[in-house]
Amino acid sequence: MAARESESLVLRTYPFREADLIVSFIARDQGKLRGVARGARRLKSRFGAGLERLSHVRMFYFQRDNRELVSLDSCELIDSQLSVITASLGAALDYLAEVSDRLLPDQEANDRYFRLLLLVLDYLRGGARAEGPVGSVTAGFLWPAMTYFSLWAVKLGGWLPDLTACAVCGAELGGTDRAYFARQASGLLCARCRPSQAWTLAPESRAIAGEMLRSSLRKLDSRAWDRNLAADLRQFLLQRLEEHLERRLITAPLLAEL
Repeated sequence: MAARESESLVLRTYPFREADLIVSFIARDQGKLRGVARGARRLKSRFGAGLERLSHVRMFYFQRDNRELVSLDSCELIDSQLSVITASLGAALDYLAEVSDRLLPDQEANDRYFRLLLLVLDYLRGGARAEGPVGSVTAGFLWPAMTYFSLWAVKLGGWLPDLTACAVCGAELGGTDRAYFARQASGLLCARCRPSQAWTLAPESRAIAGEMLRSSLRKLDSRAWDRNLAADLRQFLLQRLEEHLERRLITAPLLAEL
């Protein structure tokens, strides 16, 4: 049984037996793992607050060959989301955790995805602290973070189509052209190729996507973000995620209602 230590992000926990938890987490050097945290549900636990969702921790665990579950020994907290938790941030964290838990394959390291999560979490925490002692994350921080994360989650999954050409006829989608998308379509569509029940992706939303693919989250152009800005882009990205995951995301409607 090998003793391991990994920088990790906790995704979800599930009750197990009387006092234990099953923990799904991303180890930076090993990818997504699941492990048993014995005694983690007791009032005095050696894990403390380190197993809260999307806690950034140094995880200590034992791993045995051919065993699905690792055995968690302890963890050291690096960063917690609890200090700035609100309803809006809670919904965002639930969405980040669900997408990551569904999207990432087991035991397959993905440093770019790990860094994406760290970036988005740091951005949200910074936004909450900037808004005052109650830690209220405003639309100006929430929606660019969620749009950026969804776009890059689809991109890193290999499911992002060309945003500048029709997937059917190959016609160029100019900077001022509306694009269209539909479930089970392989990409964006032009006006001639769109089906009757297609959704519209505005030119501004495609421009935002292009900028997000070129720039860091912290370096995006200043915009008056609210839930309506790039909502069509988030819907398109959500469809891409759900089609490839082959399931509806439970947290997406809750996030959209904020």
